[in-house]
Amino acid sequence: MDNRVHTVLDRSIEILRQLVGYPTISADSNMDLIDYAVDLLEATGARPVIITDDGGAKANVFATIGPDGDDGVVLSGHTDVVPVEGQEWRRDPFVAAVDGTRVWGRGTTDMKGFIACVLAMIPRFSEVGLTRPVHVALTHDEEEGCHGAKVMLADLEGKGIRPATAIIGEPTRMQIVGAHKGCHEFTTEIVGVERHASLGAGGAGAIHGAARFIALLDSLAVELTGRARADSPFEPAGSTINVGTISGGVARNITAGSAVLDWEIRPVQREDVDFVLNRVERYVDEVLLPDMRSVFPSASVSTTNVGEAGGLLYHPDSEAIALASRITGADSVVVMSFGTEAGLFQESGISTVVCGPGDIEQAHKPDEYVEISELESCLGMLERLVGEVTG
Repeated sequence: MDNRVHTVLDRSIEILRQLVGYPTISADSNMDLIDYAVDLLEATGARPVIITDDGGAKANVFATIGPDGDDGVVLSGHTDVVPVEGQEWRRDPFVAAVDGTRVWGRGTTDMKGFIACVLAMIPRFSEVGLTRPVHVALTHDEEEGCHGAKVMLADLEGKGIRPATAIIGEPTRMQIVGAHKGCHEFTTEIVGVERHASLGAGGAGAIHGAARFIALLDSLAVELTGRARADSPFEPAGSTINVGTISGGVARNITAGSAVLDWEIRPVQREDVDFVLNRVERYVDEVLLPDMRSVFPSASVSTTNVGEAGGLLYHPDSEAIALASRITGADSVVVMSFGTEAGLFQESGISTVVCGPGDIEQAHKPDEYVEISELESCLGMLERLVGEVTG
């Protein structure tokens, strides 16, 4: 970056360009982005701590500006983005484009726009003489089960660091989100008979087994609709189930020896997760496996929990809602159906809300973008936060 004078908005857009240029898809390393962010943080006096994963290819950062203490405010964002394969982009997804009103590129909305605003404001926080700490939290693998946040929060607990409040900057169009659903993610692998298709699978083909498994999930999704509370604030009102991917088989003339499907539950209440998993276990043990093993004794069905994050529970008198109301000027609190890391922060004893620039409708889509006006609103919120942590 050159030495010319930037406004904070200019600086945010320039930082966002850099962040988009790091293709931090969840399956890949985020270390280049982390190194860039740490350089920015250290240059303005922040005290970053890097927390790497077991393989050393990914990392979280937890940085502190101002004094130590338990009354700090966390500004948190995840660094990973979803893949672009199979999507029809009109431009390079990892080269940010600015057209005057929008910034285009993978992650601009979800959620590098917020991270860019926070990093652009670090010099401001550093120069004003904070009386309360401001923490910047950057996590990995949110899109794959919030794995990074779990490690970071455990590290904070072990060090006795107890921030008071947290703002998770997921795209909410700068509305204050006081509650959202959880997310529980699973992979189910089905092993069946593999042989010449002319012999038939006799119900023991892995893909046929997967079809029956999915049919069960579909029927449970309907039952979850009926379990929704009449006063549920969510849309959809109840817990949901989705099968996101399925793979298996070799060719159309070979019965499938294996099939793997990835699926999730977005629960309103934990009891719905238990309801689904108990029904799945009973169906597999009492119906699906006996049918498959009558033809192929080695058939198997195994389900692995690959990630989970509890929902953000609504507490109308929470410190985070009060703080967010003051610094955004919003006089209402909304709920969202998508999941975030906020529930993990809340479970750690940190009063938490979700509030950030961008629209969730743009997330995970080709030609993702964030409105520059949303970045301006986010910067306004962060500027008003200065008054909260210097008084």
